[in-house]
Amino acid sequence: MAESNVPVLEVRDLKKHFPVKKGLLRRTVGQVYAVDGISFTIASGETLGLVGESGCGKTTAGRTVLRLTEPTSGSIEVGGTEITGLSKAELRPYRRQMQIIFQDPFSSLNPRMYAGDIVGEPLLVHGVSSKKERAEQVAALFARVGLRPAQMSNYPHQFSGGQRQRIGIARALALGPKLIVGDEPVSALDVSIQAQVINLLKDLQRERQLSYLFISHNLAVVEHISHQIAVMYLGRIVEYADTRSIFTRPQHPYTEALLSAVPVPDPAIKRNKLVLQGDVPSPVKPPSGCHFHTRCPYVVPRCRIESPPLREIAPGHKVSCHLR
Repeated sequence: MAESNVPVLEVRDLKKHFPVKKGLLRRTVGQVYAVDGISFTIASGETLGLVGESGCGKTTAGRTVLRLTEPTSGSIEVGGTEITGLSKAELRPYRRQMQIIFQDPFSSLNPRMYAGDIVGEPLLVHGVSSKKERAEQVAALFARVGLRPAQMSNYPHQFSGGQRQRIGIARALALGPKLIVGDEPVSALDVSIQAQVINLLKDLQRERQLSYLFISHNLAVVEHISHQIAVMYLGRIVEYADTRSIFTRPQHPYTEALLSAVPVPDPAIKRNKLVLQGDVPSPVKPPSGCHFHTRCPYVVPRCRIESPPLREIAPGHKVSCHLR
């Protein structure tokens, strides 16, 4: 049993590069730098929000942490145990501690299986309960996520989008994990349903001392659920701090731009918008120096040459910028 002061998840210098192959002989002509050296920790019962534009590497980071995608290099520790080099058989016990909630609640559910069988499948695969116990546990999970146990014999297409995501949450909870990776778990849902699912996740976190890696591009949702926030840009973390610091004192220009794009419901509040110019560069050929310099309004010559390290500028607040 891991001690309470050991982080549930600790990631150090994690990289995932995908080879680019061309020609008849499929020679490797380059690399997609999807995740390019990120580090973070998640304590027991806490949520780390991983935010950034589409294509910045958030989903790849989440899948690599779970080893659904094999890392190129770096270290992943779960409860103090290094899992990066474990074989599939050695990794199996740790699979029970790490689960995922997918973005699309429809495509992540087998349309030919009953909802109850979908939720009970992890229990069956890991052989942790008998058939009768499994039915009782699945019924209890259905009730806990706001579904009726009578719906266990329904197919996925017989549920609404919000109900399907609740099935996904129940499936993730089945094995009693310590860490759940939420890959944009509410982005496909209506706003009113998003709030219900977020509140459900928070309640479950309090009850079960769960830790979340919550991946999203929606900063309003991330602010509501996260204790810490890591901002990603082109495969790298450019700012990392507690939620309050990120929203009240953003230090990186990219974080400022993301926050200025969040709509404010009060028309009387005026604020200056930081509009980024140009598009996100290709992760196959990222810019030299600071990856953000091609779009940064505060760029100086040093930014084009030298890559800024992620350094601590205040207790617990790290930023990758030469001007801070």
